Amino acid sequence: MPHVIRCQNLVKTYEGRPPVEAVRGLDLEVAEGECFGLLGPNGAGKTTTIEIMEGLLAPTSGSVEVLGRQWGKDDDAIRQRIGISFQETKLSEKLSVRETLALFRSFYERGTDPEAVMEQVELTEKAKSWVGKLSGGQRQRLAVACALVGDPALLFLDEPTTGLDPKSRRQLWEIIRRYRQQGRTILLTTHYLDEAERLCDHVAIVDRGKVIAQGTPRELIVSLGGEHVIEFTLGDNSNGDCQVSGDLELFSRLPAVQSVHTDHGRICLSVGEPHRTLPALLSTLEEHRWPLSSLSTRHASLEDVFVKLAGRHLDDDEAPSP
Repeated sequence: MPHVIRCQNLVKTYEGRPPVEAVRGLDLEVAEGECFGLLGPNGAGKTTTIEIMEGLLAPTSGSVEVLGRQWGKDDDAIRQRIGISFQETKLSEKLSVRETLALFRSFYERGTDPEAVMEQVELTEKAKSWVGKLSGGQRQRLAVACALVGDPALLFLDEPTTGLDPKSRRQLWEIIRRYRQQGRTILLTTHYLDEAERLCDHVAIVDRGKVIAQGTPRELIVSLGGEHVIEFTLGDNSNGDCQVSGDLELFSRLPAVQSVHTDHGRICLSVGEPHRTLPALLSTLEEHRWPLSSLSTRHASLEDVFVKLAGRHLDDDEAPSP
């Protein structure tokens, strides 16, 4: 498939004492017709990267190609074919939903009827309501509608569901799915990894301004070596002979275990066949008289991929750069 976005060795440095390297040699390709997720913690460089792609920021170095064109040469041609929903969108509170969409439609040479877009995002009943009277979820759907009204070939969504309640999140997910089914291309940034697993065909995990992993959600999860995770904690042991850090190697030798790590007091086993691992684990704990406090199993996720690669959770405070 042709590439809608191509970034090569993208760098963005903000002046200061010391300078801040927000993006550090990022390479990225987004194919036509896919939903591509740019994932990472706050401060990873996602928003800076997407703003360069949107033409809002100039890179310090590197090249960016959007829809086969380049910012600085084909600005108006690119703007006519993209739609943008920012992380925070400020709209006039004294305009109605219909008036807001009509205004945004006027910015494009061609586009979609505002009435059709209102129906698409389920805001028809709010057509005459002032923007200032909308709920948070309704405002976010209106922001996405403003990005859709120009009938874009490429849609940018920067953290579209941050701060929304579960119902509003699901409504936006359905809007994104329907748009994707039309064969359009979406670039989505998010720090909700469950969102990326549900919506995205391909993802790139960004940390400290660099892509640290890229592929389909399934490929990245399989790369862990085990598609399931067994998590357990040990209770107080009167014999005092269980030293977790020293006993991880013992757990790594259990059947079907691919890797072992600790996480806030829990021992986590990445396994391929949990039905083989669990009996052996329980037998080992009993043999050593290590009391089991809790035990759970689950499917591996993109969160596990990030923990393995970055050594911390997505919502942890960022460790100082080396």
